Amino acid sequence: MQNQAVFMTGLQKMEFRDIDIPEIGEADVLVKLEYVGICGSDVHYLENGAIGDFVVKGDFILGHECAGSVAAVGEAVDLLKIGDRVALEPGCTCGQCEFCKSGRYNLCPDVKFLATPPYNGCLQKYIAFPANMCFLLPETISMKEGALIEPLSVGMHAAAQGGVGPGTSVLILGAGCIGLVTLLACKAYGATDITMADKLSKRLEYALKLGATRVIDVKDEDVLKRMEEVTGGNGTDIVIETAGSKITVQQTSYLVKRGGTIVLVGMAPVDRIDYNFTKVMNKEATIKSVFRYQNMYSKAIQAVAGGIIDVSGIVTHEFDFVDTDKGFKYVINNKEDVVKAVIKI
Repeated sequence: MQNQAVFMTGLQKMEFRDIDIPEIGEADVLVKLEYVGICGSDVHYLENGAIGDFVVKGDFILGHECAGSVAAVGEAVDLLKIGDRVALEPGCTCGQCEFCKSGRYNLCPDVKFLATPPYNGCLQKYIAFPANMCFLLPETISMKEGALIEPLSVGMHAAAQGGVGPGTSVLILGAGCIGLVTLLACKAYGATDITMADKLSKRLEYALKLGATRVIDVKDEDVLKRMEEVTGGNGTDIVIETAGSKITVQQTSYLVKRGGTIVLVGMAPVDRIDYNFTKVMNKEATIKSVFRYQNMYSKAIQAVAGGIIDVSGIVTHEFDFVDTDKGFKYVINNKEDVVKAVIKI
């Protein structure tokens, strides 16, 4: 076996390197990776070198959405065997803090998350990983779909945080990858009226293909006026913000229905945003937020395996491992054209 990895060596600079096959501990497995998704956070690190307090220092491996096959198992591993196909949940937590013990392990302060500095990611041929964070993929799920379980888990967590259920109306601000998987999750949870708003036409086309009731191109329409027409001025049961935009965050209080729920998913580029809390208070609306996900991987895998959610439709571009640098540059320079890109290892 020979291992290779793609390192980020500077802003918009990447290079291949031969690296050692990682050693596995007794509770680990060695995974031969087959697909890695290009996430918006990967692109942001490559373009800017940091996301908030997480700063890339030195050479760094990107990628945290991945799936592959087990190539070796540690002595204490009994639930997985060589050849098993798995999706990797990228956050390894301490298991001992109050958040881990209460099931809210996504809030663990000591989490080691792939491709979040200082922890390297998975854009490599082989990776050692804790077996208990590797989830078996049924034969009905392709490896490419397996790599999409990570973003789908975010969307399902967002829908759960919002309390999406049968007959609810949902407005999703932002039709990027996370917005689209949130759309799929809301449909699976029973929402019957789903509106998606974005400024990129191709993303809105995909939203309609994936089952959105209607779309709003904010280049041409005012989302507040359009939603007033759609809802008769009543607002939407659940408003989910996935764009990570200051403007869309501010719009949520105006768009939500009385007694409704706002879910903040996207990370805005600024820490402080002027917000109309009086609107929220007058409506007795609830504001919830999303930080990754918790206890969603198994549910997401079963939803895809059972045909309840089809994630394959969001992938618009695929690049071979040797073309990783080319793939990232394409995503950076063609943001209006790319919905979701993946790397085939």
